Amino acid sequence: MTAMNPKTIPHVAIVLMEARSEAADRPSLFQESFLLVHAPDEKAARERVERRAREAETGYRNEQGETVVWRLRAIVDVKEAEDTDLTRDADLYTRHFRDYASYERFEPLLSGEEI
Repeated sequence: MTAMNPKTIPHVAIVLMEARSEAADRPSLFQESFLLVHAPDEKAARERVERRAREAETGYRNEQGETVVWRLRAIVDVKEAEDTDLTRDADLYTRHFRDYASYERFEPLLSGEEI
């Protein structure tokens, strides 16, 4: 007899990765990613997210010959998707904030900036 797998639920996670160059004059570059993982609960989802993020950590030499290292900076949030039926249009994730000016400075897409 095989053990039954618990029902998995879609969870959305926000993961922050950081790229650092060995060049002292280069600022870090940050990448915010929204991941979808399926897990029976939030704890299992967080474990899956961390495993995926750790697997994404890497290092390489850029065109200038400098070593660049991408690493997990933070798992910002993991929570069950707002709508769990992903076979149709769905709300995935909602978060709230108070300081729009800070958000506007942080979010380059609001000003039309391309990265």
